Amino acid sequence: MADRTETEVLICGAGAAGLTLAVDLARRGVAFRLIEKATGPFEGSRGKGLQPRSLEVLEDLGVLPRLLETARPYPPQQVYRADGGFDVEVMSEAREPTPDEPHAMPLLSPQFLTERALRERLAALGGRVVYGSELTGFEQDSDGVTATLAGPDGAEAVRCRYLVGADGGRSFVRHALGVDFPGKTLGVRAVVADVRIEGLAAEAWHRWGEGLATIGLCPLWGTDLFQLQAPIPLEGEVDLSAAGLGEMVAERTGRSDLTVTAVAWASAYSMNARLADRYRVGRVFLAGDAAHIHPPTGGQGLNTSLQDAYNLGWKLAAALAGAPDALLDSYEAERRPVAAEVLGLSTRLLDAAKAGAVMRRGRETNQMDIGYPDSPLSMAGPKRGDRVMAGDRAPDAPVRGGRLFDLFQGAHWTLLGADGETAASACPGLQVHAVADDAGHLRDAYGLASGEWVLVRPDGYVAAVGAPVDLQDHRARVLGRAA
Repeated sequence: MADRTETEVLICGAGAAGLTLAVDLARRGVAFRLIEKATGPFEGSRGKGLQPRSLEVLEDLGVLPRLLETARPYPPQQVYRADGGFDVEVMSEAREPTPDEPHAMPLLSPQFLTERALRERLAALGGRVVYGSELTGFEQDSDGVTATLAGPDGAEAVRCRYLVGADGGRSFVRHALGVDFPGKTLGVRAVVADVRIEGLAAEAWHRWGEGLATIGLCPLWGTDLFQLQAPIPLEGEVDLSAAGLGEMVAERTGRSDLTVTAVAWASAYSMNARLADRYRVGRVFLAGDAAHIHPPTGGQGLNTSLQDAYNLGWKLAAALAGAPDALLDSYEAERRPVAAEVLGLSTRLLDAAKAGAVMRRGRETNQMDIGYPDSPLSMAGPKRGDRVMAGDRAPDAPVRGGRLFDLFQGAHWTLLGADGETAASACPGLQVHAVADDAGHLRDAYGLASGEWVLVRPDGYVAAVGAPVDLQDHRARVLGRAA
């Protein structure tokens, strides 16, 4: 075995969750290793939807400009009838951006392009993925974790302060911890594949059939591919070659003019809904599919995984700087209830689809209303009616000279008030902004009374509303020595 190396955080798994966490740690100057047992990047489109809240996260991380080169709104669905005609169905009702919600609609971006944008951002920050490196074991003590890796050059020991298992639904880390993964198999098996197909227009998501005979072909923006989705019998082999999938397309569409010319990636899988009993065991954490797996309905899985990492990154950085251990406990307290709710939503949408309902998505799938009102990090205060409370997502708002999201962007906390209010003093890791609210957007979004300020966490959630001295005291309690 090679000599032991050291780092602050070891991330196991370079999917959306692992990459997001690595980007967040890199911009905070935290030393990490990001390993992936596969020999190269994932090349499929298993997840293809980015919800509005995830777009806000990706904007903060500096990833969104690259994504917007290829990502676009979902196309309309053409649902074909037996007579060969079709009805046009819209998946989500059109919404225009508002001052407080600048990303109104989900965007379609195949998973491999989303992850490519994350890798490029990581590279720009000086980080990288180590492919072909597999976690084979680990032991933890009061000071850290010693992990054993296997790679092309043999075994290696890595000593780290924290280990994060973002290694998928069959997570080695979760199994090694002995964390239960209760849930159920949903009685649905399906094929998902990225195919090149001739004879089909790329301006719509095409859908045919009913029950087990359904099939969908959705264009994957930024590529010349379509994503094929189709239910299959619970048992038996499935031919995932171009010829085999071409036969499926012909049979289920009733058309002979569509030709599958290539298969870039394909998978046959059974749908599950499962949630880990714990997200943290000592110095080891679970994130993404290692902590929860979802049916694809509603486009929730990748987004929930990405936001797990966004929640965890700033807390790990603060803990490494001396914050109390209780700060890390808040990761499970905040994110596990979110996953439980999302699993319920995805399952309900799947049940509706199995019953023949047209696939529609409303605000509940956009993840904009996710919050942490019961978090130990949310400072208790008087009820504020329909105004922003501790635990809520911090809204955007145009203000003189820019927008609030520009002020929030980065690794810091933000203390926000209206121009003319008595400003608190800035300190390392805390920016203070008394903004000019010429158009009243700050007032509309936050409803601040005279003397009230808002303390915004590094992940864009409100920690507290109140007098500046109380907010700074609250941040000091949360961060301890790290404040």
